[in-house]
Amino acid sequence: MAKPVAIEVHNPNGKYRVVSTKPMPGTRWINLLVDQGCRVEICHLKKTILSVEDIIDLIGNKCDGVIGQLTEDWGETLFSALSKAGGKAFSNMAVGYNNVDVEAANKYGIAVGNTPGVLTETTAELAASLSLAAARRIVEADGFMRAGLYEGWLPHLFVGNLLKGQTVGVIGAGRIGSAYARMMVEGFKMNLIYFDLYQSTRLEKFVTAYGQFLKANGEQPVTWKRASSMEEVLREADLISLHPVLDKTTYHLVNKERLAMMKKEAILVNCSRGPVIDEVALVNHLRENPMFRVGLDVFEEEPFMKPGLADMKNAIVVPHIASASKWTREGMATLAALNVLGRVKGYPIWSDPNRVDPFLNENASPPNASPSIVNSKALGLPVSKL
Repeated sequence: MAKPVAIEVHNPNGKYRVVSTKPMPGTRWINLLVDQGCRVEICHLKKTILSVEDIIDLIGNKCDGVIGQLTEDWGETLFSALSKAGGKAFSNMAVGYNNVDVEAANKYGIAVGNTPGVLTETTAELAASLSLAAARRIVEADGFMRAGLYEGWLPHLFVGNLLKGQTVGVIGAGRIGSAYARMMVEGFKMNLIYFDLYQSTRLEKFVTAYGQFLKANGEQPVTWKRASSMEEVLREADLISLHPVLDKTTYHLVNKERLAMMKKEAILVNCSRGPVIDEVALVNHLRENPMFRVGLDVFEEEPFMKPGLADMKNAIVVPHIASASKWTREGMATLAALNVLGRVKGYPIWSDPNRVDPFLNENASPPNASPSIVNSKALGLPVSKL
């Protein structure tokens, strides 16, 4: 195959060669690399997803580090090529790294970076947006208007669900799940039921305090409950948002049997990972239960949807845009670049990858550390004492 063309180069005489497989938002990430003596090469190949062969061509004979994307297959072949080129680091511009064979990276001594700590609020906001859009049938109504079908107000036209006083269920009450729960509880005065292997004490305290505030002002207080099982959440909640990690235990976490447990007019939202839902079962459930609605940002076999999903009027589908706010995407690019830079320069690893504000402050130089290296322990890399 022909080698990728249209490479944008910054600081061509830089000491370290860092490659980005895609153009990324903002310019700060480029400037930070250039200021530290890096030659930055950005691939503008007009392909949505680069193949392994494309990336090998980009790596070439000398490459110190690569910034890549969640859609790329980073395994034995690529880490071997990067190691032979003298590379020390690869960073996903993503919090997830399901596309990375970390054991292969360990084998070749390649540090693997990701970008947590910057996606929490924006991902929770999209989950909240999908929840409201599904509840009030906004996408259906928008299409109805654009098609010129509106002839006047009718009592039954696009009647949806009122969220106030209903129960929101959260499966996976980590940073994003808890942020989403707070938005729905405070924003819409919903009661909370959640399931997580670990107790979310801070979330519980928040809901308790907000409930006391409402009661003191003569309103019905909100409540919380930690479920003993995921099935309990599915049975009791009116609106359910999925926020688990993706592993063998959560693959098809929501399947035919569990969909059947949910209320007939429930709403299901997924901004986590596509394969946590059995998409074929979901399509069948949507078809058989027209008042059941879903909001999906991720899909089982991206970029494709299972047959029939696109035809479901009770499904809202958006193209993996949970992190797509300007501040977040620029922050992700910055963190990914600093992961590579830190390893190339021999900096230690930041002690708390979820506390990244010092790296994102545009009015100050970032700490001399890699923000988040997921295999730092396996590689024996030192942790920052800053």
